[in-house]
Amino acid sequence: MKTYEWIAPCHFGMEAVLKKEIQDLGYEISQVEDGRVTFRGGIAAACRANVFVRTTERILLKIGTFPALTFEELFDRTKALCWEDYIPKDGRFWVTKATSVKSKLFSTSDIQSLVKKAIVERLKERYHISWFAESGQAYPLRVFLLRDQVTIALDTTGESLHRRGYRRLTSKAPITETLAAAILLFSPWKRDRILVDPFCGSGTFPIEAAMIAARMAPGRNRTFLAQEWTNLIPREDWKKAFAEADDLVDSGVKTDIQGYDIDAEIVASARENAKEAGVSHLIHFQRRPVNELSHPKKYGFLITNPPYGERLAEKEKLPALYQELGERFASLDCWSAYIITAYEDAEKYLGRKADKNRKIYNGMMKAYLYQFLGPKPPKRERGEEER
Repeated sequence: MKTYEWIAPCHFGMEAVLKKEIQDLGYEISQVEDGRVTFRGGIAAACRANVFVRTTERILLKIGTFPALTFEELFDRTKALCWEDYIPKDGRFWVTKATSVKSKLFSTSDIQSLVKKAIVERLKERYHISWFAESGQAYPLRVFLLRDQVTIALDTTGESLHRRGYRRLTSKAPITETLAAAILLFSPWKRDRILVDPFCGSGTFPIEAAMIAARMAPGRNRTFLAQEWTNLIPREDWKKAFAEADDLVDSGVKTDIQGYDIDAEIVASARENAKEAGVSHLIHFQRRPVNELSHPKKYGFLITNPPYGERLAEKEKLPALYQELGERFASLDCWSAYIITAYEDAEKYLGRKADKNRKIYNGMMKAYLYQFLGPKPPKRERGEEER
């Protein structure tokens, strides 16, 4: 079986979570960098990674890596790659995105056009044609330059993996599905533990938690660009990946997952999103302000993305809001909290310094994941089934 290298980008700060997900699928990690993980696997890895990995934005097929200090080197070394092994005679291809960090070549538009030109010249020679109709399937490319090292990859995913297909309605500042899943997997929360999001918005945290609890693969109900790459990936490999995902679903799992919001319309939207995801029976949504947050049981988790005040009028309300959140959290018996926010005075008004703190980029916005760690519950009695 031929082995390929695959690149999985992720939110900065969540590389370890993504690495574990990929290892759990049985693939070998070849490199971990800021914001991405590279791994090895056969061609079927494109199918399984797209369907199962919760914390990456897309799966890229790595075509080549080489140094380039000049545009001439970029052209020649791009042309030297075996593009005919990947792009058919009628394939449509273009560079969707180029990034350059600490490199001599920094004009991303020039990088994009030169890489395209080099591939065209290579395929002209190999296919013995002078013009490309580009009437077939799409093969979009991504180019990364870091310290003069060029990496070129094909995007197998298409529409970003954070689009699970369930979120038809959103709140003002939704957290992406991939980042929500990463925070859940980063925390010690398990499906037999209580989870409450008092600022649930469109329901992303509760829905992602319910999908994890029910072992629902995030990509089982969507399509991927590379499903049409029959020259590279047999359709049977996709069928096997989707069948594997369906076999793993445990929709009868018992959960205690709750989502609250002060806005009744937003709560209604969250319910609709959960219904679309097939997990509405696993989540209790309710209109409830944060000052009414309570739960009678111990050892639960508060995992949330509270408001951070983009507008001045909103920012003035934040001290009282975070103070209420801190007071309600303090009233919960032996609970832990994982709070992601861009509000710099969060700890001050929560009334407690976080046990741990991790910087995370939510898109281009710098945020912090404040971790307040409660005690572990007593060990289960021997023989009790691990959920």
